[in-house]
Amino acid sequence: MNKKVLAAAFTSLFVALGFVGLSGAEVTGKGGPVITEVFASKEIRGGQTWKVYMSASDPSNKMKYIYAEVQQPGGSYYISMTRIRPENRKELSGYIYLNTLGAMDFGTLKLVVHLGDGAGKFSEPAIFPLEFFPRAVQTSPPSGVFKENDLGPVMIQLRPVGIGGGGRPK
Repeated sequence: MNKKVLAAAFTSLFVALGFVGLSGAEVTGKGGPVITEVFASKEIRGGQTWKVYMSASDPSNKMKYIYAEVQQPGGSYYISMTRIRPENRKELSGYIYLNTLGAMDFGTLKLVVHLGDGAGKFSEPAIFPLEFFPRAVQTSPPSGVFKENDLGPVMIQLRPVGIGGGGRPK
């Protein structure tokens, strides 16, 4: 499935669920969610759980979703939507996580994160590159910057290019 078809399918899904499609969204720092601090290890071993830390705020107290897009080499990409708990809708600090089980053979991937308020306002993206190395050690965030608060999973399952997803050979 090519990127345009997949993007159209996800846009239709968001509209059908009552959300504004990403193509008509307002990316803003004014009146919408703002990601203020981020941290993620740039390398890990395949099979580890990757923690991606962030702090964010929304003056209108309406942050509702964490949208995460995982891009793999070969054109495969996946989108995950994680609901933000009511107590974190004005300010949040913590981590989302991606299970990389089965990712032993990937060299790299990229995670793009937006926060949305459910009414069409999205934060600027935070972009996190990741490389897999057999001897990599996942680095920890700077002390005292982020809470050790589980914000939820990136709900996708990584697959080797060519097995399900956009990178399938023809």
